[in-house]
Amino acid sequence: MPRPFYARGLSRAIVVTVALAALCTVSPPTIAAPAEAVPVPGDPLTGSGAVNRTELTAGQLTEGAATDTVPDSAFALPAQAAPPTHSFEGTLTLNGLSTTGGFRVLKDPHGYGDTAATRHLPPVDIALVQNGSHLVPAKRGLQYTGNQAWNLAVGPGRAWNEDGDGERTRASLPFALVERNANCVHNGALTFLFDATSVSEIRYQITTETCEYFQLDMWGQVPADYRPGPVDGAENLRDAYASEVGDRLPTKPVSALATDYPDSGVDAAKFSAGITPSALSTFGFYFGGVHYVGNCRTRQGEYPFCGQMLLPSYSTAKSAFAGTAMLRLAKRYGPAVAQEMLSDRIPETTGNTAWSGVTLDQTLDMATGNYTSHGYETDEAGPTMADFFTAEPYADKMRLALSFPRKASPGSQWAYHTSDTYLATRAMTNYLQDKTGSDADIFDMLRDDVLEPVGVGPDSLVSSRTDNNPGGAPFGGYGMFWTQDSIARFAKFLNNDHGAVNGTQILDPALLTATMQRAPEDRGMTTTGAKPMKYQNGFWGQEFTSADNPAYTSPFYVPFMSGYGGITVAMMPNGATYYYFSDNNEFSWSSAVAEAAKLAPMPVEAVGAR
Repeated sequence: MPRPFYARGLSRAIVVTVALAALCTVSPPTIAAPAEAVPVPGDPLTGSGAVNRTELTAGQLTEGAATDTVPDSAFALPAQAAPPTHSFEGTLTLNGLSTTGGFRVLKDPHGYGDTAATRHLPPVDIALVQNGSHLVPAKRGLQYTGNQAWNLAVGPGRAWNEDGDGERTRASLPFALVERNANCVHNGALTFLFDATSVSEIRYQITTETCEYFQLDMWGQVPADYRPGPVDGAENLRDAYASEVGDRLPTKPVSALATDYPDSGVDAAKFSAGITPSALSTFGFYFGGVHYVGNCRTRQGEYPFCGQMLLPSYSTAKSAFAGTAMLRLAKRYGPAVAQEMLSDRIPETTGNTAWSGVTLDQTLDMATGNYTSHGYETDEAGPTMADFFTAEPYADKMRLALSFPRKASPGSQWAYHTSDTYLATRAMTNYLQDKTGSDADIFDMLRDDVLEPVGVGPDSLVSSRTDNNPGGAPFGGYGMFWTQDSIARFAKFLNNDHGAVNGTQILDPALLTATMQRAPEDRGMTTTGAKPMKYQNGFWGQEFTSADNPAYTSPFYVPFMSGYGGITVAMMPNGATYYYFSDNNEFSWSSAVAEAAKLAPMPVEAVGAR
C-alpha cells in the first residue's frame, strides 16, 4: 500500500561533475587467487575475446571524456568475454573530487539536487578480491561514508579479457548510492582496465533508481588509485562468494512459466500488469522450487547486474525485520514476549502516561491507541511523521515517536505509524539486552538467527540506523535492502518453509500462523481505508473472494509485505510468491494472484510446505 514518506530536503540542481581521484602510491603487484579457491559456478569463461566494442573502448577509458550516459550494455559481460589474465586484489580509492561528468535531474519536487554533496560520489575505499572472473568486494551492503548526502553499497562484479584491451583485463562492478537517513537507492555501474599494478580511468554511471521523489542520471570518467596488496580474509571471501552463488534459488525467466506449465493457461505478461514500465525496477515469482525472475530496466537498457540490483525495503522491513524479530524472540524466550509492555522496555516513556498499557504486540499491529487521526495513513503523511523521518539523531526520533496523544484504548483502533515500529524495535533491543547483555542488538539477532541461516545474501545483512552510524539504533520500519534472490528466499522461508530452516523451527509457529493469515480466529487489526484489510505483526492481509474473480470459489487471504512508492511481496496460500519493486505509487498485484491460482488452487487455509 502507498506509504507517504518525507525525507530531508537537499536541493535542486542541474549539471555537475563527479569524480574519482588518485590518492595513494602503487604497491607491489598483487598475487593471483590461490588454486584451492572454490570456483564460482559458471567459471571459467569460454569466450574468445573477440568483442566488437563501440562504447567504452580501451582508448576511451584511457583518454576519453564522459559527455553523457551510454547504453548499460557497455558495462555488461559480453558473450565472447575471455578468461581474465590478471587477478585483482587490493583497493580502489574513490574520493569524490571532481573532473568531468554530469548530473541530470529527472524528478526532484523537494529540491534535493541543490546540495553540492548530492551531485558527487562520496569518498570510499573499495577493497576487492577475485575468484576466477568474479570480483568480490570485501564489504557488502550499506556502508556509512560520512557524506552529507550519500551512503554507498558495492556489489560483486566481473573481470574478463577482450582483444581490444591489449595486455589489460577489463572489470565492471555494480554500485548503489543510498540516501543518507532514508531508504532511496540509485543503482549504477563502473568499469575500468587493470593489470598487476595499475588501473585505467574509471567510467561510471547511474541510470536507474527505486525512489519515488528523487530521480536522476549521474555519470563521469575520472582517474582512480589502485593499491595492490593482500585483503584480510581473501580466501574466505572467495570461497564464501562461490558458495553464495551456488546456493541461490534456481532461476528461469518469468516467460518460462508458460512452458513449464503449458496446460495451466498462465499468462506471464500479467505479472507486472498495472505498473508503469519505466517505474518498475524489477519483479519476480517463486513457485514449485523455481525463482522466475523479471528483468531490471534502466533508462539505458537493461541493468548489467540484475541479480545484484540493490532494492530498498521501505516498509517491507516492518514485516521482515520488526515482525520477524518478534517471532524469533518468541521462539527463543516464549510467546509471552508479545505481551511485553513498552513502558517497561523503553525508559523514555517514563512520565508519559499515553504509553502505559501498550504491548509489543499492539505496537507491531499499529494499535497503540495513540494517534492524531486514525484516517487511512493520515498521521503517516502528517507533520509529526515528516519530522520523524527527517530526524537523524536517536533522541529526536524517539521524542517524536512518543509524541502522539492517547485517543483510544490500546488494541482497539488501527492507526498506521512507522514510528510505532521504531518503538517496537527499540523495545525488542532492550528486552534482548536484558536477556543476553548490553551489547545485544535486535537487528544483529535477526541477522545471525534468521537472515543468514535462511541464506539471505550479504547485501541484505545491514540495516540503516540513527545518527548515520553503524552503532546507532536500527530504524525498524524501513532501512533494509534486498536483491532478487534475497527477497524470494526470505518469502519462501515464511510462506513455504513456515519459519523452519533445514527442518529446525526458528520462528514461533503459532504466532507465525496468525501472522500469515492461517488462523481464521486471529486475523489481526482491521485497517481503515476504502477497502479495509487486516494488519498483523507488521504484515498486511487481503481477502480475495468470488467478487474479485469468479474462479475463487472459496475466500482466501494473502499475507503481504508492502513498501513506500510501489513495493509488494505477496505470499499466496498455494505456495506462490509474487514481488515487485517500483516507484510510481502503483500497488497493483491482483492479476498476479489470478495467474498464480491457475498453477495451483488457493486453499482457504494453507497447510504444509509447498
